[in-house]
Amino acid sequence: MQIITLTTDMGVRDHYVAAIKGAIFRLTPNARIVDVSHTVKPFDIAEAAYYIASCFEDFPEGTVHVVGVDSEPMINFSGSEGSFPSVLVYKGHYFVSNDNGFFGAFLQDEQPDAFYRIDDVLSRQDLFKFPTKNMLVPAACRLLNGEAVDSFASVFPSYKKAFALTAVIETNLIKGNVIHIDNYGNLITNVNQTLFERFGKDTPFTIYYRNRDYHIDEISPTYNAVPSGEKVALFNSNGQLEIAINRGANLSNGGAEKLFGVRIGDIIRIEFTPRGSRNTLESLF
Repeated sequence: MQIITLTTDMGVRDHYVAAIKGAIFRLTPNARIVDVSHTVKPFDIAEAAYYIASCFEDFPEGTVHVVGVDSEPMINFSGSEGSFPSVLVYKGHYFVSNDNGFFGAFLQDEQPDAFYRIDDVLSRQDLFKFPTKNMLVPAACRLLNGEAVDSFASVFPSYKKAFALTAVIETNLIKGNVIHIDNYGNLITNVNQTLFERFGKDTPFTIYYRNRDYHIDEISPTYNAVPSGEKVALFNSNGQLEIAINRGANLSNGGAEKLFGVRIGDIIRIEFTPRGSRNTLESLF
């Protein structure tokens, strides 16, 4: 099965995505194309990494994922190391992107199975005008057509790291961030369920957001566990803590994002009060 996914910042208003798909069908007529998103904020590799990380394991191994975000290569620009078209192999999947920090944002602390730089593309200046179509797609289609990655790319020892917001643990506290706001206005954080449960499943807690103006002290199993229009916290299908307004996108407030005035990057604090803690004792007086 020749499955290829596309994630770009090109939008759907212009012809760019159609041109990419046309190039794929020309090189691989039997390809099955899946659009992950074409509304990534321009040049936002962290958002692209979030989308891919959230869904790639739903695809069968051997799937090729093309990431056309900030895809034009740079060669020693302003003294930097540059960025080059590359292929990452991870958990049986192939990820084809410019090495602009995407791979680092995607993997975070994980290690790849292999990493390659694509050969013989930087000498062709005509390819730079549409690098996703002219550089990344041909490499992706070679993989789809059964070619070994080392037949057109060379092993490279490292990829660019990227700054990524990560949740941290302090004494009786998890400090995280909002990393994504979805189409419903739901606030998705970088606090995962495994980290949360390190404090114990029955330990009382309070989730504070918007500078402590708002808080939630329970995790619900589903959105509909609370009435429509009520705030809710739950772990989503990817195991990440999410703060939402149940059916808020259908109401005048426009969901949790608008009601709470929270933005991407804002801090989320989860304060735990385990038995015998100072906070627990003070509550008795």
